[in-house]
Amino acid sequence: MTAIEATALRYAYPDETLAVDGVDVSIEHGERVALLGPNGAGKSTLLELLGGLVDPDGGQVRYFEETTDADTVRSRLSVLTQNPADYLFNPTVREDLAYGPAQLDCDRAEVDRRVERVADRLALDGLLSKPPFRLSGGEQRRAALASALTVDPDVLLLDEPVSNVDAANRATILDLLDELAADGVTLVVSTPDTELVPHVADRVLLLDDTGTIAARGTTRRILTDTELLRDCDLRPPQVVRLFEGRAKDVPLTVEEAAERLDGAGLDTIE
Repeated sequence: MTAIEATALRYAYPDETLAVDGVDVSIEHGERVALLGPNGAGKSTLLELLGGLVDPDGGQVRYFEETTDADTVRSRLSVLTQNPADYLFNPTVREDLAYGPAQLDCDRAEVDRRVERVADRLALDGLLSKPPFRLSGGEQRRAALASALTVDPDVLLLDEPVSNVDAANRATILDLLDELAADGVTLVVSTPDTELVPHVADRVLLLDDTGTIAARGTTRRILTDTELLRDCDLRPPQVVRLFEGRAKDVPLTVEEAAERLDGAGLDTIE
């Protein structure tokens, strides 16, 4: 089943600069897809178009093969933009996490269950009674993610989900995204970070600075094409640069490299 189908999307900023120009996107249910590109490539705008937060100047987006109206499927679709303050506007973190399911007419017991479950998974238990503005940047990002998850979405669109998050909480978020994907949640992640992509996506849409998609392919194919990445003003992952030209099957992450170099993996190095 197709979760999101976008055709000929076009969007221009008020100064008439094209951010997205004739883009087609098809995302299947349960996929993990990265929108990868340099700053200014229109990734965030494309994510907002796919999430129905802004209307395109041309083209359309269809959801779950049934509607082009994102508002009618809000219970199945969550979008997390770069600014956590967009999601944290209540007096306490608990009220922010409860807001989404309450709007879906969940009863009080179900709202509380969802809040406690997500807060526990993102280590927010001790922060639920705090005002959001008293949280650190990383805490705000985790709280915003939690608020997007309490509606139990089928599709989750995330813009730089681990930006300004320390290493421990980054690992917590990435583990949670793995669990969501294993449960069948469709994930779309916008990022300029090639190091993050192997941890969140199996397929990549590579954007360039013209508002178009320069390439599509598996995460491995895109991230090991170092010339293509550099042409799009992106730095290939450090491990890829280290093993480039020295291994038959280039690893994408430190963990994968360690496995290759452990025991039998040593014979992959020329």
